[in-house]
Amino acid sequence: MPDWTYHPLRGAAAAVLGERRSQRTALRLLASIGARPAGARLISRGFGHRHPPRRLAGELGGVPLTVRLGIAVPPALAHDVVRAMPPLGAGVVEVGPVAAADVETVREAAAGRSIPVVVRTGDPEVRAALGAHVDGFTSEGDAHVVTGPSVTEAAAALDDPDTVVLARPSVLVAAGPGWFARVVEAATPTAPAPRLRDVGRDPRRWPAWCWALLVGLGMTVAGLCAAGITLGPVLLWYDRDYLGMTLHDLHAANHHLVHFLQHDRITMAGTMVSIGALYTGLAVGGIRRNRPWAREVFLLSGAVGFPTLFYFLATGFVEPLHTAAALVLFPMFLAGVRRVPHTARWRRVPEGPERERRRALTGQLLLIVTGVGLFVGGAVISVVGLTGVFVPTDLTFLGTSAEALEEVSPRLVPFVAHDRAGFGGALMSAAVAITLLSAWGWRRGEAWVFWSLAVAAAAGFLPAVVVHGTIRYTDLVHLAPVYLGIALTATGLLLARPYLCASESVAEDPASLTEDSASVADDSETVAEDSETVTDDSASLTEDSACLTEERTPSAVPPR
Repeated sequence: MPDWTYHPLRGAAAAVLGERRSQRTALRLLASIGARPAGARLISRGFGHRHPPRRLAGELGGVPLTVRLGIAVPPALAHDVVRAMPPLGAGVVEVGPVAAADVETVREAAAGRSIPVVVRTGDPEVRAALGAHVDGFTSEGDAHVVTGPSVTEAAAALDDPDTVVLARPSVLVAAGPGWFARVVEAATPTAPAPRLRDVGRDPRRWPAWCWALLVGLGMTVAGLCAAGITLGPVLLWYDRDYLGMTLHDLHAANHHLVHFLQHDRITMAGTMVSIGALYTGLAVGGIRRNRPWAREVFLLSGAVGFPTLFYFLATGFVEPLHTAAALVLFPMFLAGVRRVPHTARWRRVPEGPERERRRALTGQLLLIVTGVGLFVGGAVISVVGLTGVFVPTDLTFLGTSAEALEEVSPRLVPFVAHDRAGFGGALMSAAVAITLLSAWGWRRGEAWVFWSLAVAAAAGFLPAVVVHGTIRYTDLVHLAPVYLGIALTATGLLLARPYLCASESVAEDPASLTEDSASVADDSETVAEDSETVTDDSASLTEDSACLTEERTPSAVPPR
């Protein structure tokens, strides 16, 4: 339930389950996952949340906090909130107001906690009963409570080292579960990013981002060279030596065969250029600015791509140029992923219109879906290349069978298998970069994210469409995934462009929040009206009760 699923899908979830039930279901699911160490790590790292800077540490009611940012909830929500909020970036949960009837509920909520829990109450008996079960107690006015989704307001409040910021559940309903991470990032002090002229001539002193940039440029050059070879001689000397055949011999054996080899290799070349564009963007826009997630995107993508060199163990064909490129780029890759001291060097850009962000989140979801689809496609292509080599539409285009091709040359099918499996491996590597860059890099004003994805999409999709049309391999079933990928990518980037490419000088427009915030407020009021009253003598809550009493502060349910 990151923001890129919460906002685009919340309407559909509300239509199926109802607004209140969908929120409670999301909260309980997050609590169930977050209560387990592995689940908490999955949410925290999978959604790109990072450790806050030390300057955001502090205390509340004498309780030390790693980050002075948390949430204030009524007792009835405490059990799920205490388990759901830590992976999202919250540093404390305040439960209150707490009366004598709520003591057992708070005890159960605080058991097994991984986050400081403080209780807001003025009742000495309640304090005595809960003293051994919670971390501390607060009173009205001890924390700065925010009721609106503005990240700027919360980050500004955190500038005071003595201020603890607590959000009402309605804030997360309006902003989404990523609100904590966005506030922490906005409150993180930054420094100017280094320039290329600041890098010395001694390679031993080059920062990691320079090496990552070289890998990106190297992949781009390698892809362009591969495209040049494919559009020119097609076969190099080592190809002819391995096959024992010339281009003329291949054409004589099957007049579609040369075109088939070109179509495999040009799509591979386009994918290599795509990877180069993504790595170049990650190096200059992310790693250079010490974005921790940018290094991880680069690392994980390379960790998928480089081992595919060993596909030759299954195909039996070792391509010298492919091997040479990998041996040159791999040491640079290792230098590019080494850890460096983390000093934030990114730019701070105002929040801007909330509706603009909501549209961008829909675009983000489409790009992530595209990336996941590309990864699945790459995995399937790799498996096909390492096993059957051809799919039915390939053999229909060639007008022959795999057995007939093996009769032409016993090395012909392994030769094709090498190209096909290698393309699948490159596609998986690019897909990892696209998916994680889209999941972790979506921020207002980060134009490099938009252009990296746009160039990568153009380099990957356009050659594939053009080469298939040129050789008249236009089977709709074969090309349907390509057309779908183009549609999803184009739509996603168009929706996100105003947000990602926003000017740094644009000031925040608070009025832009009114439409969506008012809608959320109306939804919250509906939830409140439909909720059942919980009396002081209540020992437990039914699934549909909304824990509102005259003495308690009304609140909406945190989002999924």
